[in-house]
Amino acid sequence: MGEIGKRLHRKLTTLTRPGKKALSLNGWPPQSLAPNRTELIADGLIPLHADYVVVQYLSSYFAEFVSQLPEMRTYTNEVGFAENEYRPSGPPMSPLTSSFFTCWAFFDHQIGKTDETLADCFIAANDLIGLDPTQFDTLKKMSQSRMGIYEHQGMERDHVRLRELITDREFICHSVTGYHGKMGELWYVRLLPPLLPEIANHHLIFTTPYVLLGQSKEDWTAYLNRSMRRQSPSSETCDPLHALLKFGTTKNHWNEFVFLAYHHYQFDAIFLTGIPDLKATLPHA
Repeated sequence: MGEIGKRLHRKLTTLTRPGKKALSLNGWPPQSLAPNRTELIADGLIPLHADYVVVQYLSSYFAEFVSQLPEMRTYTNEVGFAENEYRPSGPPMSPLTSSFFTCWAFFDHQIGKTDETLADCFIAANDLIGLDPTQFDTLKKMSQSRMGIYEHQGMERDHVRLRELITDREFICHSVTGYHGKMGELWYVRLLPPLLPEIANHHLIFTTPYVLLGQSKEDWTAYLNRSMRRQSPSSETCDPLHALLKFGTTKNHWNEFVFLAYHHYQFDAIFLTGIPDLKATLPHA
């Protein structure tokens, strides 16, 4: 548990003592406010997607619950700045979707000068929060996830086959927006793993697909390689590709890229063009 997680845990412990009023928020647990898994499935979500949506909502409630505490002031200020900068309430419309931005804010954003994320704090506080075992496992998987850049390898029935650049790992994926694209496209997406691989072993494309136009697989591979060489992981054992794609070279590295690279969109996909460190290639740089 990191220092921020420890301080927050101590504060939450005091708030759960008998006779102590639980702030001026709705209080915790907000389980009754979370989407109902059964209803989500009835509305058309596959079970894997429903499980992740429930925990995404719980993470959002946790973020709202702790954001007014002084222990989380740095987090609140940094994420608030990013939201104002990259998701303005007025025109121009931001290409940063809610799923993309909230995943960054909950699972990728490192608070202040630490390597702690909101999800790390949530996990550390679970002895007080009390997620059920399935939700807790789902939260940990979301915390470990990251965005990635993949080449479309065709379809396997109604699932998309993606191969990650650099690692060449292949994944069979369910696209939550229904966008299936075409072979050879490059996608910038967040994959979430199966929760019960013995029942269903496909991954979930949790974010709206960002389809990368204008630059080739070779262009993106070259970018990833040169950026990994400049990367300074917080741990010697940290995978440099994971560190780059999860944390970027600056706090808002990937928010900035999506914002500056926007090309156009359709209801089930967003199209970007350009390479992050080649400003001349970015249409809004």
